[in-house]
Amino acid sequence: MAQKLQLVQNVAAWLLTGTGRREHITPVLRIVPFVLVATDGGTDSSALVNDNGSEEDYSYEELCQASPRYLQPGGEQLAINELISDGSIVYAEALWDHVTMDDQELAFKAGDVIRVLEASNKDWWWGRNEDKESWFPASFVRLRVNQEELPENSGSIQNEEQDAETGKHRHKIAENKDQMRTNVIQEIMNTERVYIKHLKDICEGYIRQCRKHTGMFTAAQLNTIFGNIEDIYKFQRKFLKDLEKQYNKEEPHLSEIGSCFLQHQEGFAIYSEYCNNHPSACIELANLMKHGKYRHFFEACRLLQQMIDIAIDGFLLTPVQKICKYPLQLAELLKYTTQEHSDYNDIKAAYEAMKNVACLINERKRRLESIDKIACWQVSIVGWEGQDVLARSSELIHSGELIKISKQGKSQQRTFFLFDHQLKASDYQSNGYLATVMD
Repeated sequence: MAQKLQLVQNVAAWLLTGTGRREHITPVLRIVPFVLVATDGGTDSSALVNDNGSEEDYSYEELCQASPRYLQPGGEQLAINELISDGSIVYAEALWDHVTMDDQELAFKAGDVIRVLEASNKDWWWGRNEDKESWFPASFVRLRVNQEELPENSGSIQNEEQDAETGKHRHKIAENKDQMRTNVIQEIMNTERVYIKHLKDICEGYIRQCRKHTGMFTAAQLNTIFGNIEDIYKFQRKFLKDLEKQYNKEEPHLSEIGSCFLQHQEGFAIYSEYCNNHPSACIELANLMKHGKYRHFFEACRLLQQMIDIAIDGFLLTPVQKICKYPLQLAELLKYTTQEHSDYNDIKAAYEAMKNVACLINERKRRLESIDKIACWQVSIVGWEGQDVLARSSELIHSGELIKISKQGKSQQRTFFLFDHQLKASDYQSNGYLATVMD
């Protein structure tokens, strides 16, 4: 295995020098294992932060063994499919709004709970929100930690509590709540450690190599693609260090981590800059990926750093996802934190603080996506006349089909689009395109 790793690293280094032909090494790339073994027989190491603020080496394999399987790369999809096939009900929470003008996609708002019905595709899942079933992007949601918990309004829970007359039963309920809190605490800690690994890989695996190849990237391009992610990495290392200090390894449910979020709440503001820049990063990266030499370069960076099998755009999305996960995690933690718990007030305040941060970012992201979708929708319409929709509106409020009946009694089906400040109607032509018919 050590020889195999050395071969792969040599190939990756060869690619980064710009020599050789890609087709000669394709068979080698296919044999790369999920967790690569270092030349000394150890596993790939990732830098985490110890109590002294220095980097401490932990293998990624150890992180995966210590973490629930759904936190591992590809594990979430596998865990969901196993639960669904066993007849279990699986819920996910929306990280941010999903704005769509496509009837075949599921629209939802940040914080909505979605029942996942099918997850065979890693990018798009099938689920139900309220009374509608449709496809939705998997990257927009996170799995709820305590899937086994019944809804709060479940009659079985109410009856169970009403019938609980003995101290023994009450103690059992309390123990269950402690376990639920332990689950959430452990998810927060595990996801932070894995996140630090991803940030390190981006900074050391991609940015460092890009800076060495000045002929391929300008400083402006790198600033657009990676934004302030190095500042985020530095901030998150300090944040994880403080989290580890507050984490009770023996009795995780007694951990007091709320103060960490409050101490660092101003620092999380750096995510706003990154999230604002992310759409531009995607465009710049997409333009570069049209050229084979850039696709090969980024793949070589990933292999040389022994990174997991995620494309660079997936890595660059993780900070956007992360900042929106915090309020969901804290809301779930608050749910299992009693008012008598020493961490209750801090968790409650931390939840409000992180919710405000995520709301601002989510609103900005939602508006940008809405503007983009409106522009694409208008371009698809044949015979558009008059002022552009975006000249007066930036948001689609509702769309649906109505029947228009003329004075002669003839009926015609029309699709109406209600935007902020205007209403548009269109009909469906035989060529399959929409044509504007009224303002």
